[in-house]
Amino acid sequence: MTSASASRIHWFARLERRFHVWRERRARRRGRSATIVPFPGYGGSGWVRVVGRVLIVPPPPRRDRGEGTGVRGWRAFVGIPVGFAAVQVHLAGRTHDVVADRGGVIDTVIRADLAPGWQRFTMSVEGRDPVDATVFVVSDDARFGVVCDVDDTIMVTALPRPFIAAWNSFVLDEHARTPVPGMAVLLEQLRREHPGSPVVYLSTGAWNVAPTLRRFLNRHLFPPGAMLLTDWGPTHDRWFRSGRAHKSENLRRLAAEFPEVRWLLIGDDGQHDEAIYSDFLAEHPDSVAGVAIRRLLPAEAVLAGGRATVEHTADPVPWVSAEDGAGLRDRLREAGLIDPR
Repeated sequence: MTSASASRIHWFARLERRFHVWRERRARRRGRSATIVPFPGYGGSGWVRVVGRVLIVPPPPRRDRGEGTGVRGWRAFVGIPVGFAAVQVHLAGRTHDVVADRGGVIDTVIRADLAPGWQRFTMSVEGRDPVDATVFVVSDDARFGVVCDVDDTIMVTALPRPFIAAWNSFVLDEHARTPVPGMAVLLEQLRREHPGSPVVYLSTGAWNVAPTLRRFLNRHLFPPGAMLLTDWGPTHDRWFRSGRAHKSENLRRLAAEFPEVRWLLIGDDGQHDEAIYSDFLAEHPDSVAGVAIRRLLPAEAVLAGGRATVEHTADPVPWVSAEDGAGLRDRLREAGLIDPR
């Protein structure tokens, strides 16, 4: 990095980087080393998008009460990101050298020919044992996919209110997080009706909570899918990352990567999902099969700071809403996006 480019990085980002370097040095003096936390990625014909994070993680807590013991959210945030770590991705019989970003996040595209469906590969760092990772390869003949928000869409969080967000992220036992009724059934039915179609969980949540989110999805029988979260904290030019920009950029990227796929966009009316999906629909009308918005319950709407208000009367695709997964399934069936049988 040149001195000119370094001077353009926000001072808070530079401060954050120095803080993590100091933490990393202390941890290494104590004999701890880096590891990779992989996240489910996706890919297409001849390429895959590999995502993960390089961290120095604290020793796991003793589980005096057995495997059923809950995990407090704050533990997900105490790992030390290892910036610019050299990572080896072992994929399809070849080893690819990639470099994590300043926050230890790996998000890179690798050329590889893999069969459609879920595929496994490994990643390693600092000579440690390889870690298993997964990627969903989309078939060339796929024409339908699902992009689903997480907070207040499949998991009740009331995230926009800062105090509630902090409580849910840092304090709440992960087993106490509740799913939105009927959403797992809805997503599973969509997956069954469109075998081989991609499911992408697109959230403004931090990568720190990805392992917790993955366990939540498994525990409540949501279909597996690629995860696109974000890295909390400052960027090179602002105090904190824009969650809205994160979602919009990834939607545009999916449209460019899979021009033949039409996406069912699922979100809620408590954040910016309606506005984001409306903008994406206006930009890429051929990439949208429909929009399903989960309406927050009155108490949830109060916690979330109100509801979004966006008009959809002139939209060229079905736009449905309901308070839970069963209601959305009925509305999608009426709109012809779910088999009426």
